[in-house]
Amino acid sequence: DQRVREAAIDALGKWNGSVVVVDADSGRILTMVNQKLALADGSIPCSTVKLSVSLAALSEGVIEPAEKVYFPGNWYMTMVEGLAISNNVLFDHLGEKLGFERFKRYARLLGFGEKAGWKIPGEQIGRFPDEEHEMGVGRMTSFGDGISATPLQMAAFTAALANGGKLYYLQHPKSQAEVDNFQPKLKRELPIAEFIPEIEEGMAEAVRRGTGRHARVPGQKVRGKTGTCSLYEHRYGVRMGWFASFDREVYGRNLAVVVMLRGNGVISGPLAAEVAGKIYREMGRVEVSQATPTGVCPCDE
Repeated sequence: DQRVREAAIDALGKWNGSVVVVDADSGRILTMVNQKLALADGSIPCSTVKLSVSLAALSEGVIEPAEKVYFPGNWYMTMVEGLAISNNVLFDHLGEKLGFERFKRYARLLGFGEKAGWKIPGEQIGRFPDEEHEMGVGRMTSFGDGISATPLQMAAFTAALANGGKLYYLQHPKSQAEVDNFQPKLKRELPIAEFIPEIEEGMAEAVRRGTGRHARVPGQKVRGKTGTCSLYEHRYGVRMGWFASFDREVYGRNLAVVVMLRGNGVISGPLAAEVAGKIYREMGRVEVSQATPTGVCPCDE
């Protein structure tokens, strides 16, 4: 989709990274900016891992919706608040209660450690390890240590959150004929529908007032989760910034937008959220300008 691609390229601007935008109701890739990074072997997912941990913890009854988890010092955290501000203590705690084997089972169910695309040339698989990280499962469930996730895997998973639990193979049509004959390919139904409302509330709060607030667009309902961390390659530190998001109402379109940035010290999850916010803003503007007659306000009066 050329309009989506132009919006994504403009939003990414000078930053080194990749943007993947998916029609969440079909798995169709609308754009994949910087395919070299999008199809590569993946990177540490940072705090975006908290989304899959939340689903695993809720599914296993490790935490209940709206439950207050108390910590020494008489302070507490709910799942929604933990997602909104990306609290590492809560998700370290949830990881320890889940244990590595249960966390691994859910992560792989959600599509990590396997290809997300359908016959997409060059796609690498990422990595979800068979063994717990040497620093413990809590490091995996709060920071994503030991895990390598690709933008395509993150986009497929985020799209499943947006559509109620359908994990589609991502497809990347290259011609108008392929677009005209496009047929969704369902990989599997995920048993997560009853838990999505709480995850969504946490993602909404992250955008409203938390770590993802740079993605906030007036009049739109962006839900997202940031991730910020460092990885080390050839002894040099590389900063990672992620933002996994969706908006079901981009003027009639259910879009999942994943931004992954790599670079120096200014790179962060909030910066990735800012890139995504520009995409949502531009897509909303484009849809309004095409759908609204001149002189008619596309708003409630």
